[in-house]
Amino acid sequence: MTQTIRALIVDDEELGRKNLHYAIEEHSNWLIAAEVSSVANARLALTTQDVDVIFLDIQMPRESGLQLARELSEQSSPPLIIFVTAFNEHAIEAFELHALDYLLKPLNDIRLAHALERAESMLALRQQANYGKALQRYVKDENNKQLATPDYWQQVSVRSIGKIETVALTEVLWIEAQGNYMQLHTSTRAILYRASMARLEQHLDPSIFLRIHRSTIIRKDQIASIYATADNSYKMLLHCGDQVLISERYIAVVKGVLAHH
Repeated sequence: MTQTIRALIVDDEELGRKNLHYAIEEHSNWLIAAEVSSVANARLALTTQDVDVIFLDIQMPRESGLQLARELSEQSSPPLIIFVTAFNEHAIEAFELHALDYLLKPLNDIRLAHALERAESMLALRQQANYGKALQRYVKDENNKQLATPDYWQQVSVRSIGKIETVALTEVLWIEAQGNYMQLHTSTRAILYRASMARLEQHLDPSIFLRIHRSTIIRKDQIASIYATADNSYKMLLHCGDQVLISERYIAVVKGVLAHH
């Protein structure tokens, strides 16, 4: 028997709530438990309703949806949140960095269907605990941006089919760009993580990680040696056995790091 998934819609715009309500109702195993116009009303609804998924508008008067996300992130197994937002490049990148789901206004039925499918898979696999960790990191990162106090990441949240996985950065030996993704190389595998090189670099501790190429970041303690090739370019041998190219603009920095090790 298909599980019924109970949803809460939180949006200060009535038209937005109605459009989302009708769109979700097209999916027979989804039930709208309540729809509310504010974070305060969402808190009240959550005291009387058990919900699996919250569709949460970020930009609302009085209290931002981020405040409710902050409170829910303190729970060990919070409801899944699908953030609803007007197009904002920064907001979307933040959701993707933390493997969180979002919907853009105006609503797109195909995008909604994909978000519902992912939520169904995560609930079926009982992934709320890992999701909770990802949500906590998102909220902490957003708080730090508002306070202008950078806090380097210790782990990243990576979405794969039906689940969110936590990858400790202590396991990552080097990173290379692969299109819209970063490939995180550990001693046992390579993991695709959706982020831009520039954005990921901002969150990495520069005392541990070093950019050596427009498409490569390495752990400093992985540097074994560097050498010149026949075409006068430079390569680096890592302790893990991999070899990576060093671009000319970074060679002086790399030599400086080697000189102090």
